[in-house]
Amino acid sequence: MSTPDFSTADNAKELALEVSCLKSMITLMLQAMGQADAGRVILKMEKQIEQMEDEAQATVFSGTVKQIKQAYRQ
Repeated sequence: MSTPDFSTADNAKELALEVSCLKSMITLMLQAMGQADAGRVILKMEKQIEQMEDEAQATVFSGTVKQIKQAYRQ
């Protein structure tokens, strides 16, 4: 079985588009899995953030999860 190529863009603008696409895909996946399971996934993501030692990384992850939660609720 071959390893998939998950290379990312070299420039910041294209990379930002890739990240936006991933946020959208995660939101759609959460919506497809149902409210109870999606809620559990979101809670696990939030617990993971609480356990992060790098405060800057935790802040970025927290903002991303907030964006996904907001999009999920719409």
